[in-house]
Amino acid sequence: MSDVLLPTLAVLGTLLAGAALVAVLDQAAAGVIAGGPFRGRLSAPLARAALLWLRPDATTEHPDALLWRLAPAAYLALAALGLAVVPWSAEFVPVRLPTGVVLWGAVEALATVVIFLQGWAPNAPLPLLGAYRHAAAGLSYILVSMFVLIAAALPAESLAFDAVVASQEDLWNVVRQPLGLPLFLVVGLGIGVWGPLRFADAADLAGGTTAETSGPRRLAWALARGAMLVAFSAVAASAFLGGWLGPWLPGPVWLLLKMLLLLALLVLLGRLLARIAPGRFVGLAWLVLLPLSFADLLWAGVLALYGGTP
Repeated sequence: MSDVLLPTLAVLGTLLAGAALVAVLDQAAAGVIAGGPFRGRLSAPLARAALLWLRPDATTEHPDALLWRLAPAAYLALAALGLAVVPWSAEFVPVRLPTGVVLWGAVEALATVVIFLQGWAPNAPLPLLGAYRHAAAGLSYILVSMFVLIAAALPAESLAFDAVVASQEDLWNVVRQPLGLPLFLVVGLGIGVWGPLRFADAADLAGGTTAETSGPRRLAWALARGAMLVAFSAVAASAFLGGWLGPWLPGPVWLLLKMLLLLALLVLLGRLLARIAPGRFVGLAWLVLLPLSFADLLWAGVLALYGGTP
């Protein structure tokens, strides 16, 4: 029983605590960028969460009520599934899967579907527009993710995340493949509906997929978005920053520190970078990001074939 309980508690506890931390970091980043004092405002996310919890749910005409309720739960479940295959140490892997990299690719694709369904369910124009916007961009960043993750797995000659981490004992992939992590961070902004890639919930659509969502349902969606950023940060830390590898400190501590670094970076990028037009992003992804990700894969293949170092 403990073999199942401990990994489950580790995954769910990390996701929920991390989602709360994302809200706090975002509030802190907003205060720093605005140049004003933000002490005392760090409790604002808690106040907003309490307000949403007490606010009644909104409704629309002839919505898909079941789907509307299931979308946040499915988004959170996908985040948990992705985090479950991330190794915390050589001994502790919640779900030791030989195809963990493939599973994460499936999580990214299904997350795009769930985000679309979040916009489809209310049966209203603005949420549906946000859903179609995100779907148009989703394929672009999923292909980028596919190339950079395969490149990260090449040195390990395995699709298991524990093998990918072990292959970075002498040199992290962020050094071995310098294009990989920056390109993968773009994927994180997309899958987390965050910052410059917040197409689904854009302000010009009055919230897009969340325009008609209120109360606990909206709180659940915000929690799931934060949890997805946490899961993404864990995957990125394992694929490019050596995961649990590091001197002196225990492996899980190193993983958490690297996750925190990437979370802070994603939150900061979300505040610093303006939202790009969806059509412009699709063009940028196909004409620039995708060729760069293929170049990253080609570089990783050359290194793997000839055993060289950058």
